[in-house]
Amino acid sequence: MSQTGQGSSSNIYSPRGPLWPGSGAAGSLQAFVKEAGLKAPFIMSCVGSVTKATLRLANATASNTNEVLHLSGRYEIVSLGGTVGGHVLGGLEVFTTAEVVIGEATQLQFERELDEQTGFPELVVQRR
Repeated sequence: MSQTGQGSSSNIYSPRGPLWPGSGAAGSLQAFVKEAGLKAPFIMSCVGSVTKATLRLANATASNTNEVLHLSGRYEIVSLGGTVGGHVLGGLEVFTTAEVVIGEATQLQFERELDEQTGFPELVVQRR
């Protein structure tokens, strides 16, 4: 785990309005983060619903990266938080809407680097 010293400040953002039916939530959020130039984004809150999701299961290993769950149906998002990236592999299709609030730690920078132990791109936190 990275230590970054004493606390840091943050800003709060939201994509222009909710994510609409049929849109790809993961791709939309990644595009928003890139367009806004956010260097240490995290999802503070998200509520809504999806009809599809492709997730890498937490029990996947470096030698068995194919433990993936493909969901198809109507699923309510009652809570969502964390860094942008990670276990969502795509296919996260919005059903009704998804309302997202994104924070940014303004004194930090998030990167993902391949970790030899896990075999996955893991979060690395650094000061700017």
